[in-house]
Amino acid sequence: MDYAELGKTGLNVSRLSFGASALGGVFRDIDEADGIRAVHAALDAGINYFDVAPAYGGTLAETVLGKALKGISRDRYFLSTKAGKSTAPGSFGAAEFDFSSSRIRTGLEASMQRLGVDYLDIVHLHDFEYQGGSQIASAFAEGFPTLVALKQEGRIGAVGAGTYPLELWQRVISEAPVDAILTHNHYCLNDTRGLELVEPCRSKNVGMINASPFASGLLTGGKIADWHPSNSGERALFAEAAAFCESHGSSIAKLAFQFACQQSPFHTTMFSTARSTSLQRNLAWYGEAYDTSLLAEVRNILAPVMNQQWDFDAGVEKLEK
Repeated sequence: MDYAELGKTGLNVSRLSFGASALGGVFRDIDEADGIRAVHAALDAGINYFDVAPAYGGTLAETVLGKALKGISRDRYFLSTKAGKSTAPGSFGAAEFDFSSSRIRTGLEASMQRLGVDYLDIVHLHDFEYQGGSQIASAFAEGFPTLVALKQEGRIGAVGAGTYPLELWQRVISEAPVDAILTHNHYCLNDTRGLELVEPCRSKNVGMINASPFASGLLTGGKIADWHPSNSGERALFAEAAAFCESHGSSIAKLAFQFACQQSPFHTTMFSTARSTSLQRNLAWYGEAYDTSLLAEVRNILAPVMNQQWDFDAGVEKLEK
């Protein structure tokens, strides 16, 4: 496994990192025992950075990850979770947002109990663009200052953010006291606009985490979650691209993973799985070069949705109705 220093955090993270959203049943029901095996296989492969959130399955992801990490020496992994967003048990839809200092502090104490730790390497403010942007002011006015205070108190190691809109990212990088950012769906087969964030981050030595190489399920070739905001026509394009890969003896998931990981300007690429077989498959793909001609053909098929910004907030609202 290769490693890179995650900007000013000083953390020497693996170039592949483990996003634990799948452990919360975000994409499909999980087999808890196999999810734990996937975490252990990741550790054995040299993956040392794990990220989770209390909003993934209503604390289920944190609970399962905590079980998986129990008994594992704390110096074998770096751990981050998120703050400000929560969901009901077993849910990925209806969410509650609260970026007040008191809620962040009590929420993180509960997260650490579930994870079985007394210190978090990074905490990211989570999805503060949701609810039509009504949470942004609170995130900047109270959320980020609270994380800075927790860092000064020694409870967390670094301040982070996890959001989606590019225009909001520009403000976060320029105005917020972030040590690292976790951006998703912006450096994958169908969207490379995350490259716009590279130089602003480098100029401030901000760590860069690229999540969702499979575009939140669009690039797996399988069933797309109901909460994804893409419409039937857009999903048909991804199905066409997947079929094209299959007809050429490959898979769109393999191509997507290799594209996002190889020659990436981000410090680490974060993928999520709750299946040990998928974990081993991804590790095998990581060491293989991708087919550049196949890549060109697939990106041509996906041209109508290339660099499209998805309204994840609206997608969740649709699921709630």
